[in-house]
Amino acid sequence: MSETENQPELNQPLEPIVPIEAEPMGQDNALLPPVSAAPSGPPSGWVPGATAAVAPNNSIWYRIAAAVVVASVIAAAAGVGIGLTLARSLNLGHAGTAQTSSQPESPLQPENPGNGSTQSSGNLNATAIANKVDSAIVDINTVIGSSSAAGTGMIVSSNGEVLTNDHVVRGSSSIKVTIAGRAQTYTAHEIGVDRSADVALIQIDGVSGLPTVKIASSSALSVGDSIVALGNALGAGGTPHVTQGTITALDQTITAGEGGGQSEQLNGMIQSDAVIYPGDSGGPLLNKSGQVVGMITAGQPQGYRSSASNIGYAIPSDTALSVINRIRAREQASDLTYGQVGYLGVSIQTLDATSAGQLGLSLTSGALVISVVAGSPADAAGLSRYSVITEAGGSAVTSTDSLGAALTAHQPGDSISLTWVAQDGTHTATVTLAGVNP
Repeated sequence: MSETENQPELNQPLEPIVPIEAEPMGQDNALLPPVSAAPSGPPSGWVPGATAAVAPNNSIWYRIAAAVVVASVIAAAAGVGIGLTLARSLNLGHAGTAQTSSQPESPLQPENPGNGSTQSSGNLNATAIANKVDSAIVDINTVIGSSSAAGTGMIVSSNGEVLTNDHVVRGSSSIKVTIAGRAQTYTAHEIGVDRSADVALIQIDGVSGLPTVKIASSSALSVGDSIVALGNALGAGGTPHVTQGTITALDQTITAGEGGGQSEQLNGMIQSDAVIYPGDSGGPLLNKSGQVVGMITAGQPQGYRSSASNIGYAIPSDTALSVINRIRAREQASDLTYGQVGYLGVSIQTLDATSAGQLGLSLTSGALVISVVAGSPADAAGLSRYSVITEAGGSAVTSTDSLGAALTAHQPGDSISLTWVAQDGTHTATVTLAGVNP
């Protein structure tokens, strides 16, 4: 493989991925424009809140490796909204519901780091190292709301289990995977995720006999070690893009976020100076022996018109392997979520007195709809912008959290009653929940 073969034009000026100042889920501080104002609203897609403050924030390390989008960067990078509320609640009471009939899989074991894999001296042949794993690196393409996004994954079992980042598949209604050397594109489904660790295990449907990556323990890594990074840079597909560098720090704590106002703290991260791009998330960080020692997850954009980052972060292989082994064992725990959650297709905030007054509503509580995803269950039911959801599945809705709690009692495909109030009166309809990855 040549490092320039089938590679994207990485040196061309790129539109920036705009840092979004993250807002914790559940805080309803989005601003509602006056009713008389032209609706500006959030980008199309499935994102929380009405607006997000668009301003540089150096305390947040953006997942520039997260997504290359067909539509809005913010919308495609988003994967939460009501889905995050559902996933958080689902962890408490429904984790594993969709997978309880599956038999636990035996744990995957790490290899010992190869000879010389943690030595910092000597020249690195990045092409030769990449050749060892190219066939086990996959392109992941997802549909998120009305947008599309791209990422990377690593095949960890011959029957098609793939390790990737949670944020690569989060909020997606469909997952497609392209495997090196195979002409067709495969569907995939989520087995389980750990949102707090940003780790997901997905399953490619209808495959067998696949090559797998070799995973080594990350415990022997040292600052100065040479590494190689691979990924689906800029969502270009084809042969993974290759860069090389060194480990510049270990055991780092960062706050990682992406468009849509979501973020989380990640601990124990590997920092390196290998250049990464949007689309590389979920790709491997390799040692000199071609063994996976980390999974690319976040970086800092360098300059206004560049999405490249030479300050990147990867999840240690020991952390990722621990999570996927817990998922394969079908462990029931509050930090693990299995299968899809019910998807309504609205961006919401808790109704407050100011918003109710602007809308001319006498309501004092409810879930205010800021936007509706085209083609979603909410759209089919007739919900519109500035509707206020007051009841779902027979339970009163007084806030975003209570809506999430009402919906967690239901699975994708369930039909529930939904009541909302708009300026033209009160409406009730039966809504069939779609499925989306938490």
